[in-house]
Amino acid sequence: MKGIILAGGSGTRLRPLTGTVSKQLLPVYDKPMIYYPLSVLMLAGVKEILVISSTHHLEMFRSTLGDGSRLGVSLSYAEQEEPNGIAEALLIGADFIGDEQVALILGDNIFHGPGFSAILHESIRQLDGCALFGYPVKDPQRYGVGETDAEGRLLSIEEKPAVPRSNLAVTGLYLYDSDVVNIAKNITPSARGELEITDVNNAYVAQGRARLTALGRGFAWLDMGTHDALLQAGQYVQLLSHRQGERIACVEEIALHMGFISAEECHRLGREMASTSYGRYLMDLAARSAAVVPA
Repeated sequence: MKGIILAGGSGTRLRPLTGTVSKQLLPVYDKPMIYYPLSVLMLAGVKEILVISSTHHLEMFRSTLGDGSRLGVSLSYAEQEEPNGIAEALLIGADFIGDEQVALILGDNIFHGPGFSAILHESIRQLDGCALFGYPVKDPQRYGVGETDAEGRLLSIEEKPAVPRSNLAVTGLYLYDSDVVNIAKNITPSARGELEITDVNNAYVAQGRARLTALGRGFAWLDMGTHDALLQAGQYVQLLSHRQGERIACVEEIALHMGFISAEECHRLGREMASTSYGRYLMDLAARSAAVVPA
């Protein structure tokens, strides 16, 4: 399976913070925002990842993430000249996707919860069409809402319904089979002039090949599109770090856990940041993992 992170857009709701920097490179407590969607793809076992961003921000992402080899993955980059909708990422990444399955994730989403990696792997194993993830919200009128049958098969997706058929908001993580590029090529821009990801998803719904997995109790899904949401996300990450010693979206730790890098490589990455608690965390993690003794 290939992976795509859509890190485009102009971040207008976060100005003046985004006057010169991409929203997805803003700090969320102790790491850049893009680490959070990157960590999800890595937890799913995805090692070939395309980062899509605007022309004037792309070099910032290359500088921040490089080619991914430090994490045992392969990162490539592509431009989205204008923010023409989420589904455009599938067209920009068409050659990258080829005839493989693909996981598309929005660059400003945080997912965190028990057994999330296992949920992702099972969703990929069972993938036959489209797999989406729903999160229960108290105000579903603000979201795209999924309605499912007893087996989790999607019956409908409604955007900001006046009378929601469920309380499950469709999150910014989408798993697709290799048909998705052809489906995306055949949708037309909406009234607001964008290629809507909901139209892609509804094409799968019409075929009876779309499923929605509900992320229930104990999960957190955060969309960092506003100043308040960005602050709340940082506080959530900080709280778990201070209270439980858990580092959400620590991509180096995930790379070690997934076998993408060795304990020695993890220790070296931590040593490069030894003056920070983040770096010391990596060195301690590596030492516990393989009894690595610092030189």
